Amino acid sequence: MSTYPPWSSKISADKLSAQDLAHISDLTLDHYNQRAADFWAGTRTHDVSQNIQALLTHIQVAAPYTILDLGCGPGRDLKTFKEQGHHAVGLDGSAEFVRMARDYAQCEVWQQDFLQLDLPAEHFDGVYANASLFHVPSQELPRVLQQLYATLKPGGVLFSSNPRGQNEEGWNRGRYGAYYELESWRAFMTAVGFVELEHYYRPAGLPLEQQPWLATIWRKT
Repeated sequence: MSTYPPWSSKISADKLSAQDLAHISDLTLDHYNQRAADFWAGTRTHDVSQNIQALLTHIQVAAPYTILDLGCGPGRDLKTFKEQGHHAVGLDGSAEFVRMARDYAQCEVWQQDFLQLDLPAEHFDGVYANASLFHVPSQELPRVLQQLYATLKPGGVLFSSNPRGQNEEGWNRGRYGAYYELESWRAFMTAVGFVELEHYYRPAGLPLEQQPWLATIWRKT
């Protein structure tokens, strides 16, 4: 079992080296690879239909859509997109999740580290990033968002849902994460060129202090 560095309470101004970034990816992916079966057991029945519908509602071209499930995990939502008739492609950095998603969803799944994406230009109508982009270190986030912007067709839509916070960044229970408040996340997205369509907090129907997830939907102009 790996020994993880301590939690860092605020986003750091210190520059992360290439070695630092590789270390972040390796340990975070190792965390998921070692716990893939437990993760699947704990998340496979989660109801994220609100998030799926939020993405699909804002895509303006005729269905079926071409959708990238970024951080698809074991394939829960990937399978839903396929069953709805869309051409869904999964992407995950965890080798275990990629294997599980291919078996479960019976879809094409790419194994790619979020920090080393290799995506086709103007290919997808939608990018669905449910509980995934928060793993990207803040210094790399503009570059990653630019790559997602580039892989969307003109007018394409990006959905993201991230655990929210007050701009903390660092190690949390074996995984690296950055936890933004809305205005900070909005600044990253608009700087790339995305236009905000909608945002909401989850789970629905609870007081804000009991809604740890921030969901946002964006269009490529």
